[in-house]
Amino acid sequence: MDLSLLKGIYVPIITPVTEDEKVDVERLRKQVNYIIEKGVHGILAHGSNGEFYMFDDDDYELITRTIVEETKGRVPVLMGIGAIRTSKAVKLAQMGKRIGVDGLSVLQPMFLKPTDEELFLYFKAIADSVGDLPVLLYNNPRIGYTISADLVEKVAEEVNNIVGMKDSSGDINQLMEFIRRTRNLEFKVFGGKDTMIYVSLAVGGVGAVCSTANMFPEIVTEIYNKYIEGDLKGALDLQYRFNPVRMAQDKASFPVATKDMANINGMKVGNPVKPSLPSKDNLIEFFKDKMREADLLIKE
Repeated sequence: MDLSLLKGIYVPIITPVTEDEKVDVERLRKQVNYIIEKGVHGILAHGSNGEFYMFDDDDYELITRTIVEETKGRVPVLMGIGAIRTSKAVKLAQMGKRIGVDGLSVLQPMFLKPTDEELFLYFKAIADSVGDLPVLLYNNPRIGYTISADLVEKVAEEVNNIVGMKDSSGDINQLMEFIRRTRNLEFKVFGGKDTMIYVSLAVGGVGAVCSTANMFPEIVTEIYNKYIEGDLKGALDLQYRFNPVRMAQDKASFPVATKDMANINGMKVGNPVKPSLPSKDNLIEFFKDKMREADLLIKE
């Protein structure tokens, strides 16, 4: 992969499902084409909003293969890994490489609270198993702990094909420290909060991984594009126009609101996989109000 393509707005793509919770392959293909045609810069398969934790290995492969095939090289495709056991993560990584993904995004293991040494060996084993395929770390404190800046710096210096990370902490100090520690290396840091695209760029990030670009790709990518073009006021105005929509999602359980808003706008991506349930009618109306206020409500 050309590492210069690790920038811009990457989308943790929604996984559409049928009423009986089978992967809706045709809807997934439509979603791939929709976000590419609307200007996103890359796709992340099996991100948190893609509900990776709900699918078995066969579905995991089906979803990844469908996205890679439908993308047809138009934008890079990263594949997320959220396994706990090192050998399982390695198996998934090798599957992704075999299918033809352009890189991997590796979440720190859930439930455990590993030492920096244990985490270093976990990430290194995955990276070593796929040769020169680019690997990004995925820091998500929702897991119960954060990846330390010391570890990020060590990995960036010592593991050649770990070339970047996504930080979903929402902590600007943490994000800046990740960037400060790696800014003289070939290491790309993406923000992971849709409300902080502008801020992430301002402190040296290369872009953002944004679930809302599934439903609102034009405004999300335009925040990035205007910033890069030097229209800082325009980028900030769009960010402030957009933020109430993303913040409204916090009233729903995770990651339900992403599919709620997609379905509100007529995208027919199906329900979240159980035990998650669609939001109640009063919350759906609240979402519609915020989307309408931002001029992002497509289908009444």
